[in-house]
Amino acid sequence: MLENVIEDKQFASLMQKNIRDMIIYFFEKEQNFGILCKIEEISFEPELPSKINSEFRPLTLFFLAGYTFDTATIQGNFLVFEAGFGADNIGSFVTVPLLSIMQIIIDETPVLINLASYEEEKFVENEIDELGVKNSMASFLSNPENSKFLKK
Repeated sequence: MLENVIEDKQFASLMQKNIRDMIIYFFEKEQNFGILCKIEEISFEPELPSKINSEFRPLTLFFLAGYTFDTATIQGNFLVFEAGFGADNIGSFVTVPLLSIMQIIIDETPVLINLASYEEEKFVENEIDELGVKNSMASFLSNPENSKFLKK
C-alpha cells in the first residue's frame, strides 16, 4: 500500500535527500524556483504581524528569485531565506524544514513532488528535549552546592 511507503522513515530520508540535492543543484545553476510548503511547519524571524500571517494558506507558495534567491541557503535539514512580506515589505528570515516542501516548481511546472508523511523524528526530538531539561534540572537540584545559584 502507498501508506506503507510514504510513512516509512527510509522513504522520508530519501525524499529529504532528493529535496536537498535538487535545491543545491538549482543554487549551482542559478535557477530561480518556487516551493509549495506546509505553512504550519515554517518559522519566521522576526515573527510576522498577525494580519500577514492570517493571509497564508495551509499550503503556501514562496518563489525564490532576486534577493530572496541570493539569501537562500541549506542549513542542516532546513531551507533558510530572507523575504519581504506585505505592502510594507516587512523583512523576515524564513526557515523551512525540507520535508515540509511539498513541491519544487519551475515556470509553473512541478519538478519534484514530496509524498513523504513520516513524522516520528519530530516527536522523538521534542520528547528528548523535554526529558533532557527535566533530567538536567533534577541533576542540578540534587547537588547541595548548587543551592547558592537559586533565587530565594
